[in-house]
Amino acid sequence: DVQLVESGGGLVQPGGSLRLSCAASGFTFSAYTMNWVRQGPGKGLEWVSNINPNGGTTAYADSVKGRFTISRANAQNTLYLQMNSLKTEDTAIYYCATYPNGQNRGQGTQVTVSS
Repeated sequence: DVQLVESGGGLVQPGGSLRLSCAASGFTFSAYTMNWVRQGPGKGLEWVSNINPNGGTTAYADSVKGRFTISRANAQNTLYLQMNSLKTEDTAIYYCATYPNGQNRGQGTQVTVSS
C-alpha cells in the first residue's frame, strides 16, 4: 500500500521559509511523478507542484511560482518542498500525493503563515 508521511510544517511569519518533507513507502517511489497539494481553511484541494520521476522536470501553480521549489531524493524515497517568501494565503494543510487531484495522499502537515 502507498504510504506517505509529511513533516516540516509549522508557524512562520510572512516572508519566512519552511521546508516540507514527505517520506514514501509501499511503492516504487522512483517510478512516479509526485505532487504537492494543499487545502486552505474553508477551501478545496489545490494542486501546488509536481516533479517527474528523475527530478528533471518540475511544474508549479502560478500562485507559488518563483517562491516554492520541489525536489526529490529517490535513494531516500523522499519528496521535498522548499517554501520561501511565504504569504498569509499560503496557510493550509500540505499533502504529498501520487496524483495531482490529491488521490493517494498522506495525513498532511499544517503550515500557518501569520504575524
